[in-house]
Amino acid sequence: MKTREIKELTTNEVQDRLDAEKERLVRMRLNHSISPLDNPAQIRESRKVIARLATELRQRELNNNK
Repeated sequence: MKTREIKELTTNEVQDRLDAEKERLVRMRLNHSISPLDNPAQIRESRKVIARLATELRQRELNNNK
């Protein structure tokens, strides 16, 4: 998910996507510990998406407090 796409979402949608992505990361890590994933780089990409979503939420929070 690109930063541009994240900025177009509402705050509630960003929060929902963040929760869903965190759940996805947990499932991927669990599956990877049992049997290796075909593409372990998905875990890294998922972490990056989580960081982008969290950053956008924090920026919106800071902008609303000004």
